Amino acid sequence: MKSLDQLIRPNIKSLKPYSSARDEYSGEEAIFLDANENPFNEPYNRYPDPYQRKLKTKIAEIKSISEKSIFLGNGSDEAIDLAFRAFCEPGVDNIVSIDPTYGMYQVAADINNIEVRKVKLTPDFELDTTKLLSVADENSKLLFICSPNNPTGNSFKKEDIITLIEKFEGLVVLDEAYIDFAPEKSFLPDLNKYPNLIILQTLSKAWGMAGIRLGMAFTSPEIITIFNHIKYPYNINILTQQKALELLEKEDEKNGWVEELLKQKAAMTIQIKGYSFVEKIYPSDANYLLVKTNAPKEIYNFLVEQGVIIRDRSTVSLCEGCLRLTIGSKKENKALYEGLDKYTNQIQ
Repeated sequence: MKSLDQLIRPNIKSLKPYSSARDEYSGEEAIFLDANENPFNEPYNRYPDPYQRKLKTKIAEIKSISEKSIFLGNGSDEAIDLAFRAFCEPGVDNIVSIDPTYGMYQVAADINNIEVRKVKLTPDFELDTTKLLSVADENSKLLFICSPNNPTGNSFKKEDIITLIEKFEGLVVLDEAYIDFAPEKSFLPDLNKYPNLIILQTLSKAWGMAGIRLGMAFTSPEIITIFNHIKYPYNINILTQQKALELLEKEDEKNGWVEELLKQKAAMTIQIKGYSFVEKIYPSDANYLLVKTNAPKEIYNFLVEQGVIIRDRSTVSLCEGCLRLTIGSKKENKALYEGLDKYTNQIQ
């Protein structure tokens, strides 16, 4: 890979970051007259820890990783945007991405005026490593891989991901938002082997915390320092930090949820396989199924009328005719089946 000095934008390299009152003093037992805070309405009158130290300590314990390698953001989207702002010169640099995949990579690129060089997956939804590397040039700073991939649901072969990490000259962003549902292991234990690797994970999926918006990026301490220099000073509010700390104590409950969702996914696969309009159910390592049908828009609209909301992915590359079904609770899945039964009766 290129060195960080070669990859980082010159203006970011020379940036003098904002220094907040909590950067200059981070203790707790003190009289705080430094940040122009209101002395009343504790604890919400105080600015939150800008580096979320307590929360990182807990996450480091769960993930078996150094706190110095953790960045916490307002969803994983914040870390995605920071990667663009830190390493991609607008109107000059480009990124490489697979297609189809999570749509925010494209949106973040568009916001930052960065070209996206998309490489389609194979018909079996696998990585074309040769083409992904061949489209890169001197100005290719980031390569995005989502595994398990959204919306296809499959995990990519570990050897293919390693090939890209080792041969791509820029930074590889590996999005593992759905890794808790996959039989494959996270790349976290191998993080120290790859200084150009940024791993994204989230508390929104398996941990059931989508509403508090907390994403995690794991990477080298050097890249974490760059992110901390350009993030907004207090990017994670005190309520989010407190709630995350509370819910992270319930890892056994989270593991139980994952086990139940995997059971429900197996049951849903069997259930919907019998519908005449279902042409294919793709293998999934995530908490959803990608299902090819002969009438995606009609099925989607019919289910909306029944109060069951799924995702129409039929206009996405390689996903023609496809609907994405999130695995819900047993009760929610039953409502889906009842809606599909009604649709079947209607078309007969």
